[in-house]
Amino acid sequence: MTKLCFTILLFFTCFAGNAHPEKPVFPDNFDQVKLVTVYPNPATSFINFEFEGNQNYKNYTLYIFSFIGKKMNDYLVDGTKITVPLDDYYRGMYVYQLRNQNGIIVQSGRFQVVK
Repeated sequence: MTKLCFTILLFFTCFAGNAHPEKPVFPDNFDQVKLVTVYPNPATSFINFEFEGNQNYKNYTLYIFSFIGKKMNDYLVDGTKITVPLDDYYRGMYVYQLRNQNGIIVQSGRFQVVK
């Protein structure tokens, strides 16, 4: 029993050092960088996703998921604004993800539908 406890303790001690990296993963201004503005929030019949800045969003994709994880829609970004009709959306919270051409999430957030 003592040998088992020691093995478990040794295992967790070895990997606990990797849980806190020395360097920050994100830049200091990460929370301040907003690529997408979502409005109106809460929404009733439509919601707008407006893309900020001078960045080229070609081959970026906007995904919308229900709060339980069901994919509702995906849109290829081809301009500076996407308007999503909410006719097929039930009342509740939804999550959006903006992914770059490599599939990496560059921004995510949530919005509420009230009907």
